[in-house]
Amino acid sequence: MSAGTDPSGERGDVLERVRHAILDGQFMPNQRLVEADLSLQFGVSRSAIRAVLTQLTGEGLVERVANRGARVRAVSLEEAIEISEVRMAVEALCAAKAAERATDEDLAVLREIADAMRRAVADGDVLGYSELNRRLHATVRTASGQHVAESVLERLRGQNVRHQFRLALLPGRAAVSLPQHLEIIEAIRARDPRRAETAMRDHLASVIETLPQVGSS
Repeated sequence: MSAGTDPSGERGDVLERVRHAILDGQFMPNQRLVEADLSLQFGVSRSAIRAVLTQLTGEGLVERVANRGARVRAVSLEEAIEISEVRMAVEALCAAKAAERATDEDLAVLREIADAMRRAVADGDVLGYSELNRRLHATVRTASGQHVAESVLERLRGQNVRHQFRLALLPGRAAVSLPQHLEIIEAIRARDPRRAETAMRDHLASVIETLPQVGSS
């Protein structure tokens, strides 16, 4: 490390890069994460990699295995369902709060997402629809003003991202979830907290019901 380099800055940058590599599927479930290899790949010190792996272990993306070091943590179907059940409770709260607190700008963004979702389903753009799904849930969380909930949900999303992606690729899934997403959006835009909470619960109940079709990671 050269003089004047900020170790915390180095760790922060590589943390995001390694995290995204896991979430984007560059590193697969159960794949070993060797400090020396990662140090070369990401161009940082082994101490920075060690700190990053410790952080990602705390986030539930990496696990330590006795005598084998670190590896990408695989999430079972059973755990994915439990994560989604927690999401249901917390995201329902966020939807209700978003209906109360969303700004005019938030509501405009939600309307744009709804229009884009309709186009994506009509065009058969599964990957585009999946990204809009992520954006919708992120917008609801932000509009809710529930900062603790937002932090919890972001961590859960990271652990469950592979199941969510595979769910999005199921034939016909986008057409099923579109009216559910539109109901969430309309309830928030109508500033109806109870309706928004119910819509989010119904949507995530549908996710939980469908998860067994994608199996374990």
